[in-house]
Amino acid sequence: MKAVTFAIGAFLLLASPASAQFENVGVIDFPTSATAKAQKSFLRGVAILHSFGWKQAISEFQTAQELDPDFALAYWGETLCYNHPLQNERDADSPRRVLERLGPTREERLAKAPTERERGLLGAVESLWGEGEWRERRVLYMDAMSQLYERYPDDDEIATFYALSMLSGARALRDDSLRLEIRAGTIALDVFNRRPKHPGAAHYVIHSFDDPTHAPLALQAAFAFAEIAPSVSHARHMPTHIFIQHGMWDYVSNHNQSAYGVARDLWQPGDNVGDGVHALDWGQYGDLQRGDYVSARQWIDRLQMVIDTSDGQTRAVNTLPLVKARYIVETEEWKEEPISKESSAHMLLAVGLSALRTGNLETARQAEVALAERVAEGDDAGSTRDGVQWVRVMHKEIKASIRAAQGMEDEAIQSMDEALEILDSLRLPNGAANPVKPAYELYGEILLQLNQPDEAVKKFEISLQRMPNRPRSLLGLARALVGAGEYVRAAEQYRELTRVWQDRESFPGIQEAQKFLQSNSQ
Repeated sequence: MKAVTFAIGAFLLLASPASAQFENVGVIDFPTSATAKAQKSFLRGVAILHSFGWKQAISEFQTAQELDPDFALAYWGETLCYNHPLQNERDADSPRRVLERLGPTREERLAKAPTERERGLLGAVESLWGEGEWRERRVLYMDAMSQLYERYPDDDEIATFYALSMLSGARALRDDSLRLEIRAGTIALDVFNRRPKHPGAAHYVIHSFDDPTHAPLALQAAFAFAEIAPSVSHARHMPTHIFIQHGMWDYVSNHNQSAYGVARDLWQPGDNVGDGVHALDWGQYGDLQRGDYVSARQWIDRLQMVIDTSDGQTRAVNTLPLVKARYIVETEEWKEEPISKESSAHMLLAVGLSALRTGNLETARQAEVALAERVAEGDDAGSTRDGVQWVRVMHKEIKASIRAAQGMEDEAIQSMDEALEILDSLRLPNGAANPVKPAYELYGEILLQLNQPDEAVKKFEISLQRMPNRPRSLLGLARALVGAGEYVRAAEQYRELTRVWQDRESFPGIQEAQKFLQSNSQ
């Protein structure tokens, strides 16, 4: 058995169509029974797999298979490259075909794994890609990895893959308690503290603590992962899951710009555009928060280009109305798009709010009716975990906004209370705002409209606890504090707003903040 600590340095990705150079994808220690040449490619494959660089990892595992056709773990690794472990299963056939290349039956394949540890890893993916419904198989895989972890508690590769299996298992079980995430994060963090350049440890710490309460535990890992794999798109994007939880908008924008660039460099006709689209989505959100509306519009143009060059892949097509709706809501450049059966839930919310801001109550009512129809139809607004619940929140938001505009105070408050009841039953925020107008933020604005500043303060404070440094919530809180007579605290929020929207003197919110701060400087 070859015990190798491998610092992945500069290397040529032999099977990449672009023949790209990949540097610094981490340090792992993964002894196996492979030949020396196969081990080198295998280690590269595992390091990139830890960063979810599927295409690059497949190339390395297949190279290892060519060099050592009976090396079971080379096939093990490749089977893990065809499905995102934290999303619904999309392709069970490809990993099954990979196993069949190793041997026609489970018994024959396991016989090619010469050590108990390698048989355990191979046996785990045999369960993952066996018969049965995918959620059940992921739980079986998690259980198999748990047993391996108990047997090899000091093995960092087993530990990190076990942590990932728990993150996957939590989604398969639809378990939003965070118990599995905390367990996974504890294990991954232990590895990270000892091996800060391990790509899986840093990566899975981020996924484990991707919520407002636990995100501070992952900030160090986010900074580390940002430097571990600069040529893997997901690795460039993933630290922004924690940066966004801290309201670090420059980091969110810049890292997703980098992630998009890497994804485009690797992309070939026929490839999935998911990594690039995801980076576009989050990069636009970061630019909108820091007030760079020119760049935010450019993200929309880039997404249209992705659609045009990828034969209209569904992920890209479905994201376009989202980023357009987000742009309208965040910039408050109110625009009434036509309402149709094809209008997305996010766009309906944006159109409804636009209509109210421009005095077109009838169009706002049409948006309310259309959202109610989406709820009845089970429209999931692109969510894979909470489905139509997000659309229910949007429907309540537009309904409350209309009632507030009509002077129906009790009905407006009731609708927003119902929206928050739904929202609070869902998982905590872990990315760009969903809905595009955050419910607590909107509630605060409605309460200000209804001349209830004290209650508005509470809603804006919760909004900022859930999504720190959102400029619209900072502005709303400052206004509510002024209305409540708390001028010192209002000044603090206005100052924070000027920091987030630095050099945005043309923004009415900044002009308002500067006027208040000048008037209250004594």
